[in-house]
Amino acid sequence: MSLRPVDRIITARPTMEGAGVRLHRAFGFGDTETFDPFLLFDDFRGDRPSDYEAGFPWHPHRGIETITYVLAGTVEHADSLGNKGLLGAGDVQWMTAGSGIMHHEMPTGDPTGKMHGFQLWANLPSHLKMTKPRYQDILGKDIPEITDDDGTIARVITGEFWGRRGPVEGIAADPAYVDVSVMPGQKKRIKIDTRRNAFAYIFAGSGTFKDASAPFGVLTEKVDDSIVRETVGNRSLVVFGNGDEIVVQAGDEGIRFLLVSGQPFQEPVAWYGPIVMNTKAELTQAITDLRNGTFIKESA
Repeated sequence: MSLRPVDRIITARPTMEGAGVRLHRAFGFGDTETFDPFLLFDDFRGDRPSDYEAGFPWHPHRGIETITYVLAGTVEHADSLGNKGLLGAGDVQWMTAGSGIMHHEMPTGDPTGKMHGFQLWANLPSHLKMTKPRYQDILGKDIPEITDDDGTIARVITGEFWGRRGPVEGIAADPAYVDVSVMPGQKKRIKIDTRRNAFAYIFAGSGTFKDASAPFGVLTEKVDDSIVRETVGNRSLVVFGNGDEIVVQAGDEGIRFLLVSGQPFQEPVAWYGPIVMNTKAELTQAITDLRNGTFIKESA
């Protein structure tokens, strides 16, 4: 076994998107090679409706997939193909924008006003950039949940994990997306395919991820390229190097994180907002299509 070292720790930064939704962005619009095949990761949560109720009005996507995972509240969605739906707590939507789609997403808090969800953008390889758009709406009850002997809980959204396979299928990068909860004080080893880029996003509790060159619990990784620390907590993104497993030690309150990995495409990226293609010419064509009203290639 070869342990994946911690290459970097990133603290998600406050930003505003849509019509005025306050969220925290862990990565996006930057280093595409490190996270390949993933492009962007946002954590949107709040206890005040004013932080999120303006939502994400109608906007386009082409050449990517968006993955929305809701923990609290609801997200209403609709698109240019006539699809409509409502994501509740525990539900997932995997949208393949492909050749182009217009959609909107409008969050609503739970009875206490709380809203919490994540959105991950995954790239599409060049031969699937203009594929037919599709949705995979997954109810929380249909997501496999595994409890290990030590109490570790894993919800498998996509990919194979501990002998179970998530319900999201047919994704080009064959990604793994798992919601992992490790109990207080527990140490857990988790295997990851060596061919994949991988990261963990911590959103509750705290803990440490063992570095291959340091004694357990003593970390020497860079945090935002300058600060060194041992423990990672809420809104921290841990980027792993090469290897076939990670080790996490949960703190006194336990730790909960999303573990995401995918096969890199190693293709050029041409990026303009919610449109991601391979060349500048393809990007220019997409923008021209938007202006000419020919962006949507599939009819309702």
